Amino acid sequence: MAVESAGPLAGVTVLEVGAFMAAPFATMQLADLGARVLKVENPTGGDPVRQTGPFLDGESSPFVRLNRNKESVALDLKSADGKEAFLRLAERADVLIENLRPGAMRGLGFGYEEIRRVNPRIVYASASGWGQDGPLAALPGLDIMAQARGGLMSITGTPDGDPVKIGVPICDLVCAMYVALGVTAALKERDRSGEGQYLDVSLLESGVSFAIWEAGKYFATGDVGRPLGSAHQSTAPYQAVRTSDGHVTVGAVTPKTWKGLCSALGLEALLDDERYADASTRHGHRDTLIPAIERVTTTRTTTDVVRVLDEAGVPCAPIADYGQVFTDDHLNQRGYFWDAPHPTVGPVRQLGSPMRLSRTPVRQDSAGPQLGAGTRAALEWAGIPSTEVDALIESGIAADPAHTAAPPPDVPALPADDRPL
Repeated sequence: MAVESAGPLAGVTVLEVGAFMAAPFATMQLADLGARVLKVENPTGGDPVRQTGPFLDGESSPFVRLNRNKESVALDLKSADGKEAFLRLAERADVLIENLRPGAMRGLGFGYEEIRRVNPRIVYASASGWGQDGPLAALPGLDIMAQARGGLMSITGTPDGDPVKIGVPICDLVCAMYVALGVTAALKERDRSGEGQYLDVSLLESGVSFAIWEAGKYFATGDVGRPLGSAHQSTAPYQAVRTSDGHVTVGAVTPKTWKGLCSALGLEALLDDERYADASTRHGHRDTLIPAIERVTTTRTTTDVVRVLDEAGVPCAPIADYGQVFTDDHLNQRGYFWDAPHPTVGPVRQLGSPMRLSRTPVRQDSAGPQLGAGTRAALEWAGIPSTEVDALIESGIAADPAHTAAPPPDVPALPADDRPL
């Protein structure tokens, strides 16, 4: 099978007006898939993530990873000439993705209806905390608030512990994934209709969409989910258990794997115990089941427990920290990590894409760009003569790496909805 050099979204141009996480992570997915992503940033400072450490020779380490495979277009969207230049870009673009506070793009003159007038084929996506309408729409919405209102924090952690959020900004990230999925679906539909459309995705609804087990229980019985530590909501054993030197996760919920676990750990007596007849019944008796398992596992090392369970065909895994993950032999042998070139920092190690397409593989091009590095090429692509581009750069309305400055303290950034506290 021949492997194409261009990704599946080659030929698609995406404008990003975003900061921090939701919009940039969504456009990163599209860039990985071959789209040309023009990241529009303020000439004085750019995306606030550029000021987020740690730093590599003055470049933000998170930024050069989150914004790989993109081009930076530094443009003042509050100036008349900057607005006109942006509309020229929008005329030619296929997609616009933004995550400013609801109403902010409209206030700049770039709401969906305004953009649609210059480009009826554009797919316009907005990511926000609570959505574009409803009683919460005008409120700032960060990932932790979406986790809180969306129920995730009510089921995360231990039964008697303090509220705990998921360790990564999961609502930001899954909102971004829904944006990327919705955009690709809208592009496919555009092939039939010839028209673009508007896409509204919120952190809140993205987080609520995870509640499959909780909804199944609540709408059937009225029972409300609660935190169970690492345990599953309805089957057992499916959780972390203690070993002599740490923990191991196990998932013995089918008859075959339950028998395998008991045989591997010398717990055959449990097979005849009515309390443990099936995974659902075992879940109701975790208070006796887990101690019975741990009486054996705590006498063995994690490595030993994983070995015997692997040999028995029982799903299990040790709990790795990120130092172990980022040097993992399995991930390295599959070529998951890759190094992206950067003009000043040098090679930047990247997290790989989980999407392994056989014929049109994802792109592995460049690390997150310097502020304004793609300004001239993008504006000229939009049909703006080079002399006018020169004038925009000289006036400070646009910028390239040779004409950028730190943001003045009295000029607030555009109001991204998922900026950190």
